[in-house]
Amino acid sequence: MKSQRTKVNLMSGNSTEKHNGVNIHSLSPAETLGKALGNAVDPYGVTTSMLAAQMAWLMHPQELTRAMSNLSGDLFELQSHVMRRAMGIPSTDVIRPNADDARFADPVWTESATWDIVKEWYIAFTHRLEDMYFETPGLSDKERRRSAFWLRNWLNMVAPTNFFLLNPVAMRRFVETNGESLRQGWENFQRDAKAKNILMVEPDAFKVGEDLATTPGKVVFRNRLVELIHYAPTTAKVRAMPIVIITPWINKFYILDLTAKKSMVKYLTDQGFSVFITSWKNPGEDLADIRFDDYLLEGVNEVVRVASEFCKVPKVHLVGYCIGGTLVSTYMAWANKRFGQDKVPVAHWTLFTTLTDFAHPGDIDVFIDEACIGALEESMAKKGYLDGSEMASSFRMLRSNPLIWHYWEHSYLRGEPLPPFDVLFWNMDTTRMPQAMHSYYLRELYLENNLIKRDKLNIAGEAIDLDLIEQPLYAVTAEDDHIAPWKQCYRIRKQINVNAPVRFVLSTSGHILGIVNPPVNPPKRAYWIGEPVRNEHWEHWFDRAEKKPGTWWEDWTSWLGERTGDLVDAHPAANRKFPALCNAPGTYVLEE
Repeated sequence: MKSQRTKVNLMSGNSTEKHNGVNIHSLSPAETLGKALGNAVDPYGVTTSMLAAQMAWLMHPQELTRAMSNLSGDLFELQSHVMRRAMGIPSTDVIRPNADDARFADPVWTESATWDIVKEWYIAFTHRLEDMYFETPGLSDKERRRSAFWLRNWLNMVAPTNFFLLNPVAMRRFVETNGESLRQGWENFQRDAKAKNILMVEPDAFKVGEDLATTPGKVVFRNRLVELIHYAPTTAKVRAMPIVIITPWINKFYILDLTAKKSMVKYLTDQGFSVFITSWKNPGEDLADIRFDDYLLEGVNEVVRVASEFCKVPKVHLVGYCIGGTLVSTYMAWANKRFGQDKVPVAHWTLFTTLTDFAHPGDIDVFIDEACIGALEESMAKKGYLDGSEMASSFRMLRSNPLIWHYWEHSYLRGEPLPPFDVLFWNMDTTRMPQAMHSYYLRELYLENNLIKRDKLNIAGEAIDLDLIEQPLYAVTAEDDHIAPWKQCYRIRKQINVNAPVRFVLSTSGHILGIVNPPVNPPKRAYWIGEPVRNEHWEHWFDRAEKKPGTWWEDWTSWLGERTGDLVDAHPAANRKFPALCNAPGTYVLEE
């Protein structure tokens, strides 16, 4: 529990600026010593951050002695536990795996004395070492988090579950299958070596347009950056005001249109809404100079115009997801300045798991500093883009146990087939990031956090001020989101105008399944909901928020139904002014 509390406090940034008069955010001598070398040979701090932590501990012998004493206490208790288990005397585990650690879930890790001892020794050292690195004296908060992050990844890599002779489940399967599991594991390894990736799902498990993204619709607009899909209505009457969804361009749009049962767009059309969605171009080197401004002007601004003209209404409801939500937030500030508050072509808007304040962006923060961004820029300069596989690898490292080593164990050591899981297929269907846009996004938003600074950014000819936004907002976050932490997403309430009504939702689950959350009976998930005032702390909001079982989709569509106008005759998927360019899911989504 101590380890978990420490991590939460550090990740949420709840630390003091100074300790005993010393600025703990300044570089220590140990950090300064390794910085120049690290920038040149190890910009991501894979080893230099851990070396800096080790040097810092050696420079603080009193704290090191106390940490070693705590570890010795664990080891003494563990030795007693080992002796009791060796003599067949019942003994409770000294240290238990974290609740979300599935590596030691098989009963053999508890029932067998031998394997229980292996597990306990590994967990004891892992927990204590992680605690030590998170509590390293003399390092800045950021450097402590980085060193602990890379230590955790190294420790995850050397877990006994990742080695055949230390994995009783893999050895048992070997005996049960007469060696077939290991032969199949070798074939799986060769498959992944050819793919240059540890696969989570077979590349041919699904086909977009046939198994996934099957909701009927038409592409009614296309430019060099985006295709706009309008879905065919499924009701005779629809709300007059359309819903326009701006998807992330980090992945492909069909996460919101997986299968019929999971599709958000189908759910919306079935509720009587007219739905448009963006499908972004997968850029190559020819689009290296595409900027964030272009995504706003040629992306959001254009699709809002098309949707409003298509439905012959002056305003739309605008939705943004993840980086798409960050772009939508920027657009809302831009549009309020460009058009004036009364003439903004958006009546109200929704955000899904969206950061606007990047001060504490979660685990991804370990990759955000001048050295890391410089290394990425150097890589992008050679190709004109950041390859999707590079970005996917970074995100997988944030959760290396479930997203990397789980598949190492199950595919190679146990020889199991990959499950045909639609969300994992989408996750592996990566996209590229244009060089100019991605460099700007990382520097101006993540590194400098300029989006929340009034008039600091000038985008598409306008100084950006989030405080100009007065349109009602429905904001959705996810409890276990490690990409856009909900407490940081909550800060949008403080950044937009005090007069803007906000309905804030916290869903259980994570960045994807907190959003792809269709109604089921009995309910799988729950959500907290309430309407925070501008400067209300998240703790106060959470204490008074109402917790409801099920999905927030039902509350959202009720909220939308009150604001999207009267029911009118449904529009066909295409019309004379905007004829069908092709059927959904379009052409851009099929580009590799």
